[in-house]
Amino acid sequence: MNGILLGIFGYIVAQLLVGVLVSRRIANEEDYILAGRSFGYGLATFSIFATWFGAETCIGSASKIYKDGLSGASADPFGYGFTLLFMGLVFAVPLWRRRLTTLADLFRSRYSPGVERLAVLMMAPTSVLWAAAQIRGFGQVLGASSQLSPAVGITIAAAVAVIYTGAGGMRADVLTDFIQGVMIIVGLVVMFFAVFPSISSLQTTWSAIPPERLRLFVPKEGLMKTLEAWAIPVFGSVVAQELASRILSCRSQQVAQRSAILGSILYMAVGILPAFLGLVGVLMFPSLDDPEQILSRIAKQHLSPFLYVLFAGALVSAILSTVDSTLLAASSLVTHNMIIPAIPGLSERAKLRISRLGVVTFGIVAWVLALSAQTIFSLVESASAFGSAGIFMIMFFGLFGRFGGVLSAYLSLIVGVIVWAWGTYVSDWSCPYLASLGAALMAYIAGSALHSCNRPERAENPAIPDEKSA
Repeated sequence: MNGILLGIFGYIVAQLLVGVLVSRRIANEEDYILAGRSFGYGLATFSIFATWFGAETCIGSASKIYKDGLSGASADPFGYGFTLLFMGLVFAVPLWRRRLTTLADLFRSRYSPGVERLAVLMMAPTSVLWAAAQIRGFGQVLGASSQLSPAVGITIAAAVAVIYTGAGGMRADVLTDFIQGVMIIVGLVVMFFAVFPSISSLQTTWSAIPPERLRLFVPKEGLMKTLEAWAIPVFGSVVAQELASRILSCRSQQVAQRSAILGSILYMAVGILPAFLGLVGVLMFPSLDDPEQILSRIAKQHLSPFLYVLFAGALVSAILSTVDSTLLAASSLVTHNMIIPAIPGLSERAKLRISRLGVVTFGIVAWVLALSAQTIFSLVESASAFGSAGIFMIMFFGLFGRFGGVLSAYLSLIVGVIVWAWGTYVSDWSCPYLASLGAALMAYIAGSALHSCNRPERAENPAIPDEKSA
């Protein structure tokens, strides 16, 4: 087992070296965040795939499907895979054309700096929760591969993530995403064929699965509950800064759109492998105390030490490719959209230092969250749902037309998050996220109606400021 742990650490060190070497090419804040907007199909596609393919896709989804059967796959790989397709078909081209640095820039230019700042306060925690999920997953891998306690594993994972991300920025992030994406695919394919060396073994295992575990939609849960399970990843994640930054880093709108679509196809194709292993894992280990260990348990049983290192490297790749993106996203939103504008006259070197300090700060916060969370899936679900209903509405209306203004944006953001929080933590509604989406939409429309009603009064009395100046 010590040899396996050394192999994992060797892989981690190699990734760190790549990040540090590439970091020497970073010239300014925009280069740190978007890497010169220069990515083509290969880097963009693999970066979108690898960034989205994190601990929740491997460890979290396998655990959920182990417990609930195929119905646990509504979020991963299908829901989050569809998110990438949704981005490619609907939002990629208009986002790229805006030439933004962060998604929050859209809210400043379309609505107001106040809306921009409120949106950042809702978006940044989402990225930190995603980072915490990845760090927790990293700790699970180290814990399963050694005698390290989960807390020690999570602490090591957080330290690696902060060093790796703080040094490299987007350029190192995407270049290592390519390596990590290949590792993810190779590791999971090797794992799959080690467990099922022949068609007959696959057929035998499949026939032994109870039919109720093969239902993607469970009738007893009802239509609204099913829609809730799909809405959280689709609407909640399409507004993520991690995804928007990949779109904005592409060299053309065609590359942005097609890379998102190709990333979606690759994500769902590869994501089926850990989902299937979680589905059949209950036959191999029917009573695991910790379902998040299912993939590691299967790997230990079927893989040689060398192949186990390859598989563990794939898990580490999945985690690193996401955690660096989430920490960079949180730092970019807070430093670029809130801190740097508040300190005029900063040099590019000073802006770069502030961006890196933001990565360190949010890495520490993610470490604390990872230590206190119960499961990876709970972190990811909270990340996708928190505040995203209002963010989705103001992004959609902000990109497509001039309907609504500052008041609409404020109301949508505030009402959306209040309804979701009330339904989740106070009233225990069955579908709090769908309720928050509906409430955010109605609030946006109401804000626009109120704005229209006030226009004649402003025309008669020019001393009354308009909504923009307010």
